Amino acid sequence: MRLSPRHPRYASLVVRARLAAFCRTGVVVPEGLIAHGRAEAFDYLLGERSLPSARRAERVAAEWLRTARRPVVSVNGNVAALAADAIARMERARPGLGIEVNLFHRSARRAELVARVLRAAGVRRVLGVRPTARIPRLPSDRARVDRNGIYIADVCLVPLEDGDRAEALRAIGKKVISVDLNPLSRTSRVADLPIVDELTRALRHIAEGLERARRRPRRKGFLVFDAAGARRAALATIRRRLRDPSLARPPRGRPRRRASGRGARGRSDRSHRTR
Repeated sequence: MRLSPRHPRYASLVVRARLAAFCRTGVVVPEGLIAHGRAEAFDYLLGERSLPSARRAERVAAEWLRTARRPVVSVNGNVAALAADAIARMERARPGLGIEVNLFHRSARRAELVARVLRAAGVRRVLGVRPTARIPRLPSDRARVDRNGIYIADVCLVPLEDGDRAEALRAIGKKVISVDLNPLSRTSRVADLPIVDELTRALRHIAEGLERARRRPRRKGFLVFDAAGARRAALATIRRRLRDPSLARPPRGRPRRRASGRGARGRSDRSHRTR
């Protein structure tokens, strides 16, 4: 299907088409398409833009990745399909940043497919294709990790994470940076640094932050971050937009369809307007 850049939902349609294409290759699973649709609903509520609170979180995330001794980015199929280029930029800008494949719906073939997407985007070293360790007390395949990656990491950036693994990572002493459009999700509530933003925007901003800071000396300690405040700011935006009467009107450039015929000017219609 050919998509027109003039379509008002062009960016969203491009993302959907990309996920569908990667689903056909096996990089993305059908469950990933469902998860994307759920997240997109929250992006509507947030205005489909990076909030000031999200931009602050992304700047702090870049600094945490610089401060960390062994930072790792966890990558699943959706992340590889949509943001492999941004991950490659992050790896170039932050020497020593680990990039690890970690899948809920795991098979050896799918892990290798995800790794190929990352390598094609320019990621030089991909961990996790053949796991060598386990996160304790986590029953899913997400527990299978690389002994040289997530297992020994001090900071884990976990985009599109499931809450039980975020909890398990924190339980073994790791700082968790999440990217999740739902400020009420268990992942957002568990993470040390929740980024309430769309995946591609968030990782692009983190990559830009790493690139800008490349020549600066690293901090000795982690910047303080108000995780609860970040979640509250996102929820406040959602509440404000839900109360905004202008959002109930038709979008600009799309004239409201005018009713025709006598019935449209009848008594019942007038009665409705005066309530």
